[in-house]
Amino acid sequence: MDLQIDDFYKDCATGLLQLYQAFPRRVALYVEDLIGPSEPDEFGLPSKRHESCLGALLWLADEGYLRFDSTIHFEALDQATLTEKGFLRMSRALPGALTNPENLPPSILRVRASLAQQLREALRGADSERLVRLTRLIFESSADAMGDIV
Repeated sequence: MDLQIDDFYKDCATGLLQLYQAFPRRVALYVEDLIGPSEPDEFGLPSKRHESCLGALLWLADEGYLRFDSTIHFEALDQATLTEKGFLRMSRALPGALTNPENLPPSILRVRASLAQQLREALRGADSERLVRLTRLIFESSADAMGDIV
C-alpha cells in the first residue's frame, strides 16, 4: 500500500485549507502546523514525513494552486497564498454534497456545500477515503468533476 500517497492528499488538503482560511492574506505556512512536530534524523535533517509534506506544498505551488515568496529553511513557505485557481477550486460548490439543501438559506448552502467545508468535515471525521476523493476533486477542472458525487 502506498501510504505516502494518502499522506500527500492529507498534506495538500490541510495546506490548502489553511491558506483558504487566511485568504487573501499572505501567511507563513509551517509544515509542523500541518503534520505536527517531527524529530530530525541523526544528521539534523528533516524526517522523511516532514520532507514529504514540504514536497507536497512545493508541488501545489508548481501546479499553480498556491504561490509563496520563499522557503524558511525546511520549515515553511513564507508569504504563501492561494492563487485564483486554488481559491476557485476550494470555494466551488459540490453538487449533491448536502442533504435537504432546500431548507437552507443560499449563503449557508454556499458555504456548507463548498469543497473547503467538505474537506474540513472529512478531516474532522478522520474519513481518509472521503478525504482522498475530495482532494482529487481539487486537481480536476470543474468541467471534469461536475458528475462526481461525494
